[in-house]
Amino acid sequence: MFAGFWTDWLWYRSVKYSSVFTTTLWTKIGLFAVFGLLMAAAVGVNIWLAHRLRPPLSAMSLEQQSLDRYRMGIAPYKKWVLLGITALVGLIAGASASGQWRTWLMWVNGVSFGQKDPQFHMDVKFYAFDLPWYRFMLGFGFAAVVLALIAAALTHYLYGGLRVTSPGARATGAATGHLSVLLGLFVSLKAVAYWLDRYGLAVKASDFKATGNWTGLRYVDANAYLPAKTILFCIAAICAVLFFATLWRRTWQLPVIGFGLMVLSAILIGGLYPAIVQKFQVQPNEQAKEAPYIEKNIDATRAAYGIDDADVTDYSGKGAPDQKSQQREAADSAASYRLVDPNVVSPAFQQLQQERKYYQFPDTLDVDRYLGPDKKPQDTVIGLRELNITGIPKRNWINDHFTYTHGYGAIASKGTGTVTDENDGTIGAPDFTESGLPTTGQLGKYEQRIYYGEKTQQYSIVGGPQKELDYEKNGEKTTSYKGKSGVDLSSPVNRAAYAVAFSEPQMLYSGAIGEGSRILYNRTPKERVEAVAPWLTIDGDAYPAVVDGKIKWIVDAYTTTNGYPYASRTTLGDTTADSLTNNQRAVVAQQNQVNYIRNSVKATVDAYDGSVNLYQWDTEDPVLKTWMKAFPNTVKPKSDIDPELRAHLRYPQDMFKVQRELLTRYHVTDAAQFYSGSDAWQVPDDPTNKDSSAVPPYYLSLKMPGQSAQKFSLTTTFTPNGRPNLGAFMAVDADATSKDYGTIRVLRVTSTVQGPQQVQSELNGVPEVAEFVRNLRGTDSDIEYGNLLTVPLGGGFLYIEPVYARGGSANYPLLKKIAVSYGGKPVFKDSLSEALNAVFGVDGAEPPPETQPPGDDDTTTPPATGDAALKKAIADAQKAYTDGEAALAKQDWVAYGKAQEALQDALARAAEAETSTETPAKPPAGGSDDSS
Repeated sequence: MFAGFWTDWLWYRSVKYSSVFTTTLWTKIGLFAVFGLLMAAAVGVNIWLAHRLRPPLSAMSLEQQSLDRYRMGIAPYKKWVLLGITALVGLIAGASASGQWRTWLMWVNGVSFGQKDPQFHMDVKFYAFDLPWYRFMLGFGFAAVVLALIAAALTHYLYGGLRVTSPGARATGAATGHLSVLLGLFVSLKAVAYWLDRYGLAVKASDFKATGNWTGLRYVDANAYLPAKTILFCIAAICAVLFFATLWRRTWQLPVIGFGLMVLSAILIGGLYPAIVQKFQVQPNEQAKEAPYIEKNIDATRAAYGIDDADVTDYSGKGAPDQKSQQREAADSAASYRLVDPNVVSPAFQQLQQERKYYQFPDTLDVDRYLGPDKKPQDTVIGLRELNITGIPKRNWINDHFTYTHGYGAIASKGTGTVTDENDGTIGAPDFTESGLPTTGQLGKYEQRIYYGEKTQQYSIVGGPQKELDYEKNGEKTTSYKGKSGVDLSSPVNRAAYAVAFSEPQMLYSGAIGEGSRILYNRTPKERVEAVAPWLTIDGDAYPAVVDGKIKWIVDAYTTTNGYPYASRTTLGDTTADSLTNNQRAVVAQQNQVNYIRNSVKATVDAYDGSVNLYQWDTEDPVLKTWMKAFPNTVKPKSDIDPELRAHLRYPQDMFKVQRELLTRYHVTDAAQFYSGSDAWQVPDDPTNKDSSAVPPYYLSLKMPGQSAQKFSLTTTFTPNGRPNLGAFMAVDADATSKDYGTIRVLRVTSTVQGPQQVQSELNGVPEVAEFVRNLRGTDSDIEYGNLLTVPLGGGFLYIEPVYARGGSANYPLLKKIAVSYGGKPVFKDSLSEALNAVFGVDGAEPPPETQPPGDDDTTTPPATGDAALKKAIADAQKAYTDGEAALAKQDWVAYGKAQEALQDALARAAEAETSTETPAKPPAGGSDDSS
């Protein structure tokens, strides 16, 4: 216990958040002491009082005399028994109360929301911060009274105050009065519970067929449960008075009758009456009865999740078929089409830029914006070359924790294109803008060593006598950590504490640890932010950015509550799951049920020195203000965010996924339509993934209808509930430097338009795709689809999907084809420009085949016929076969596909020519009589 406590204190002090540790610790100790003592006192005083009120031995019955041996056995140890019982219940109660430190801090520091619930007109603060604490106090009170009642009754029985089998009075007057007071306290607490239950109806979760998960009052709650709770409160209060009256009346008759009345009332008024109202008043006309409450739920839910300002507009989705040329021209500026899918190209980064086996990249890379050569923001795919401990050539304690300690460098590539010139690398591979070891490129000079990262989960001991491997490039380079991060191990006490905490005795005597040695642990960005701000919920995707010469991990963090009245609840783990979710990218506190969420904090973690900074992002969030009061000086003001850092901040994915899930139902604001569910949407399954999991949102720079310039956005699609066609398109301005940051725009499709799965299915049926797949089979390669991007364009939707080939000698995905669909017309081409030309049928597309035969005055060379045609077709087939074999040897799939097309064309012409040479010519119609 001491080792754990001491190492925690050292760690918090090393990251300069010791106030979080001390505030949390003293709050837990205070709650443990206060409520432990209260519980011990409640039980102990009542045991002492029951013993004090015992009848004289001469008055005891034969039944009680049989308990003499127990009384005699306890007599010498009465004080110790009393102390033991009270200490035990006190420890249990104190430990339970210390777990309520968050509830206490929120109650003490609660800030007003400035919003009132529509039923009781109480500030939301009451439900979010006060009511949870009152419920805890009430629960503690019930526990204390029940334990005291049990302890007092046993003591009275042991010392003759209560009788079970003896004739005559069952209890002495003293015992009757004592127990009646305790029962009166219990019933009084029940009266308080009934009163609090009235307010609890505003945050009560229930199942409602119109919405599924419902929070707040419905018609039966407002018109049956609410008056029932008020009546039961009055009955319980009267019953409590009757129990207290036994101090004078010394009879249980009236309180027992009152208690029975309370139980009967709870069954009839609290259970049967609401059921009757629901059955005979609500169900026959449920839509009309529930309409006012549905409106309250819609308003509260939209406000609680920040979707009340979502701009929902109607959008045809069809496009104008007579404006192809204008649409083709607009397509060039409609979006920066991110052809490099960060969810697919990680193996390419791994094989081309891993450099050493002990390095690794995340399975899913990140999308960010960096200035290109033209000094304009360019969508960039980025990943860090982190340490992979399983790839160390020789595993032992020194290598694992002293020698191999860090990764090296950020690798970035263009997001909008791949290598197109084989002089620059393999065609179709990522076009790196930052690469090498050490890295060079557009990111400039920065500290490349990565001591803290998503994959760095083991501890390392650095800065001491043992040198660290820096990197291997034309020889082995070594280094010694110069940062201030970590905990100093020079002290024998610290070494011993960490040896115990990490179960590693070698720390005590290893010569590799000495002056200057520091231990680094809790090294993932999410771990560090969650530790210094345990009151935040952490986004599932921390992403790196090169800022001011350093690699910074950017972590989005949320403040949440489940106490927002009338707002429907959602489970974060379920809502944020999609086809990319894994343990690394899952939102922390997965099963948290919340009904209010704000992206209130932007956090950074330095990849070199591990320093953590929390920045206030939502300056109006009352939940954040409450925690800032509880933990002063831990969150920096928004104005402290460096402009270069702000350029890399973005709208968080998990927040967006929660909002899109709510918008599947809560884009409807009319109560009748909401009840019918006729316009409900759903998040479609990822069409590029075989698993039935939700499509992830995609970062993309695009222009929404009415915008004059591209905005870095986070986008998603909806389909009507139970239908595959497109229902809506949603985008949020994700650029933190934009004045429109966080603005949600939804295009509600008003006509029948193909949805993502339908587009994918249609693309799979394009003959060129089938041929492409067929050609890959002979090369041990597989087709791999990238993200299916959706872009509003010219009244319709443009779908763009990169298609990769993976396998052969280069076992990583190479971009080979681009699939594009617009207005139900899918095409499959070698480049984006070709595909756009083809889908819009403008200049540059493949010309249509010639249908008019040449005239008599035609000067073109007539096509070969007969034997000449056959010989030419055979020669063309031989050439196409030779070209295909050459392309196959070079792994050039584009050239190989073209050769296969030429080969099939030549074989078809050969077959046609051979038929024409064997079949006699048909005589012309209308000839002379002897033409036969």
